[in-house]
This record gives sequence, structure tokens and C-alpha cells, in this order.
Amino acid sequence: MSDITLILLGAGSASRFKLPLKKQWLWSNDRPLWLQVADNFQTVHNFESTIIVSSKEDIHAMSNFADYHFVEGGSSRQNSLKNALEQVKTPFVLVSDIARCCIDEAMVSRVLLAKKNKSCVVPTLKVVDTLYFENSPINRENAKIIQTPQLSCTNTLKKALATQEKFTDDSSAIASQGGEIIFVEGSTTAHKLTTIEDLAKLPCLEAPSRRGLTGFGIDIHPFEEGKKMMLCGVEIDVPFGFKAHSDGDVAIHALIDALLGASGLGDIGELYPDTSETYKGADSSLLLKDTLRRLENLGYVVGNVDLSIIAQTPRLLNYKQAMRFNLAKLLNLRPNLVNIKATTAEKLGWIGREEGVAVEAIATLYYYDWTQL
Repeated sequence: MSDITLILLGAGSASRFKLPLKKQWLWSNDRPLWLQVADNFQTVHNFESTIIVSSKEDIHAMSNFADYHFVEGGSSRQNSLKNALEQVKTPFVLVSDIARCCIDEAMVSRVLLAKKNKSCVVPTLKVVDTLYFENSPINRENAKIIQTPQLSCTNTLKKALATQEKFTDDSSAIASQGGEIIFVEGSTTAHKLTTIEDLAKLPCLEAPSRRGLTGFGIDIHPFEEGKKMMLCGVEIDVPFGFKAHSDGDVAIHALIDALLGASGLGDIGELYPDTSETYKGADSSLLLKDTLRRLENLGYVVGNVDLSIIAQTPRLLNYKQAMRFNLAKLLNLRPNLVNIKATTAEKLGWIGREEGVAVEAIATLYYYDWTQL
């Protein structure tokens, strides 16, 4: 049994990355970056536990990929690390940033082999360029470039972080308390992904898979007198709407479920529960926009959608084009990639008795292709 817990930090907003998706959700073949990093660390060492620190929203998605231990991050790297350390039970902890995504197995092994009680083991690179500090040159032989992962005695690191002082890494926190810092040779392979330009320096990243991901959604709502009817975000001119917690746009609800199905994110009830006052009377178009925001953050791109509306009443022939163009606008797609079909139930069943409407939807997603930048 290992006496080391691995902590991977990835709760940042990636504001310097300047792409629609978060960098931890760049797709390398068919794995998001964070998962590739976590899996690759397991090839080096059989850790007692792997803790991945991320945002609450991202954890909802991450938990569908693997059974690693997920912890919600804090307002800073340091706070995120402190949250993770609360879950650590091993005497040693190895901390790395998901953004340092190319794992050099030899470097990680050097760090692990230098393990020593009450210390911090740090991989470093030599400085090869001339250095100035405040307009004066300094001796580069006395300077080091600090990398991760860093191996620390768990209790020593916890004590070092139990302060209001801010630190940029584990070693500086431990050094501030007089702890021993052990330096080992780092690796140029372990380059940190910070900006778009860094993508060219990361040979471990593969182009995203070109596979399409298909999801299916279905929703049903009965009618309610005196309520405005919305379908695909378009108001239908009838004296009744849908009985629902939100505005009841059954078409958009089915579409959201199809998108969530394609991405493996669950269903509409998990994201926007009808038990929450937050979504009482909610505009379903806004729920769709929020779903798209989530998908974009996770590196998904909508390919096309197809909806079948089953309704004895109202008659929808004159609304289909408006529905198509409105959904296309919401989805940021060309209208030809949004298809709306409407049919009756031939007067059979509850739909045929004009008691409500059912909608089926199919959506296709693709991985964001960052190689085309």
C-alpha cells in the first residue's frame, strides 16, 4: 500500500487561456486533459488515493468519467490545496497542477525517490538566460525554475499553509517555516499550459477524436388553461400553455436532454430541478443557453439537432420555420442544421385527446478542435 496521496489542482478559471473552453477540458484523442493527466500519473506510481480539485460544476461532469476522489476548489490555488489536504490520510502528498500536463515518468520517479520526512521535494530547471532583477543583473547560477509535482510531508505542508500569508507553491510555504527543501532535476517536458501559445510545446497532447456523440431526449407536458404556450422559444397563439414548473417549453426541454445525453452530463432534472424555486417559471431559452455554456466550457461543439413534435393540437405548420430559426440562433448554428418535424397522434391516446404534447429530440456533439487554431 502506498503512503502517498496524489493531488491534482484544476479549479482555476483559465482566464489567460483565451479559448471558449477551460484548458483542463482540452480533448486529447477522446480524453479530457485532466483525465489524461490523472491516468498517466497512475502509470508511474500506485498512489493510495488520487484527489482532483475542481469547480463544483466541473466535478458534476468529471464524476461521470472516473472514480477518482473529487474535491471542490477554493478562491485561490492555496485554498484549493487546503481543501484537498483535509481529505488526505497518508503521511506524504504529491501535488501537481493539471496544467502541467505532459508527465515525465523519470522526473516523477526522481521526486518520489527523494522522499524524506518533514521536507518538500521539488523538481527544478537551471536558468540559461541572463536575469535582471529591478534593472540589475543577478547571478543566474543562484536561480532555479520551480516545477511540479512536489512531494511533501502531509503534516508539514498542512502546518505551513495554516497562515494568512500567500504562497505560489508548496515549497515556498514549507521554506517559510524553516522546512527542508530538496531539489531534484526537473524536465523541459513538464511545461505548464498557460496560454494558447503553450499548446505547441506539449507533445503529449493528441488531436481531438473526430467521433460524433449522439444524445436522445424526450419530454411530455399536459396543457394548462390560461398559460402562455412556448415551443422552441416561440410563442404559439392559443389560449393554453403547458403545466410545468418552468414555462413548460417541452421542445427545448427535450433538446436539453438530448444535449446532456450526448455529453454524458445526466438529465435536465439534475441541472435544473423542478423542486428548486430558482427555476419556477423559468424561461427555457435561458436554460438552453446555460446548458450550451456548460458544454462549451467542457470542450463540446454542437453539430446538429433534430426534433419531432407530436401534437394533435395546436397545429404547428405555420410556426415550424420560426422555431427552426429561433433554435438556430440560440444554438449558434446555421438553420439547416436545426430540423423541426411536427406530426399528430392520429387522435390516439392522451395526445390524440388533445391533453398535451410530447417532443423527441436528437443532438450530435463534437470535441472542440484546438488543433485548428
